[in-house]
Amino acid sequence: MRGRSYGDGGKLRHVVHAAVCSVVLVVAMALAPARAEMPAKPVKIVALGDSLTAGLGLPESEGFVPRLQAALAAKGIAVDVVNAGVSGDTSSDAMARLDWSVPDDTDAVILEVGANDMLRGIKPQFTRTALDTILQRLRERHIAVLLCGMRAAPNLGADYARSFESIYPELAAKYDVPLYPFFLDGVAADLGRLQRDGLHPNATGVDVVVACILPKVEQLVAQIRDRRSS
Repeated sequence: MRGRSYGDGGKLRHVVHAAVCSVVLVVAMALAPARAEMPAKPVKIVALGDSLTAGLGLPESEGFVPRLQAALAAKGIAVDVVNAGVSGDTSSDAMARLDWSVPDDTDAVILEVGANDMLRGIKPQFTRTALDTILQRLRERHIAVLLCGMRAAPNLGADYARSFESIYPELAAKYDVPLYPFFLDGVAADLGRLQRDGLHPNATGVDVVVACILPKVEQLVAQIRDRRSS
């Protein structure tokens, strides 16, 4: 009787063990799709710029960065856009604060500086040197860049305009980064899209800027996604 008893207990243990294994397998199979469908980590983009990036003269929700964030979200694109715009900054100012304005977990930078250099009549070679340094340092940190160009005011003359405006395409080619040729495309000189100062976009103007630059930003995000998957 004892032998049979021990034998029956052994069979029972085998049955219980098999049942437990089956439950574990079912649970694991149920959890696997959930893990596979976890959303991708948002791409972190730092918008490094001057008052055009900062949103000078506008409520916080109507500036370039929040409107760009909203436009990307509306397309289902998971991105965190950080506002690192400082009103009045020149390209040299942006270069000086680059390391603390662009933290180590940054995936990409939208670089928009140079307008204040132009408005102050700073020699284009100084602007070029500062932008060159910024791009070099971002390359060393393996951070992708979308470079935004600027145009010179007509009163500065043709020679200045040529020297200044050539900075952006030439540096974009040198560092093999995408170029958005003119940040204020569709807005500059349109008084209906500018604030009273005639320089900064109003809320309508910001939406135009965002709509125009959005395809380039989408390409930038796709570039980051491809890099992560490779």
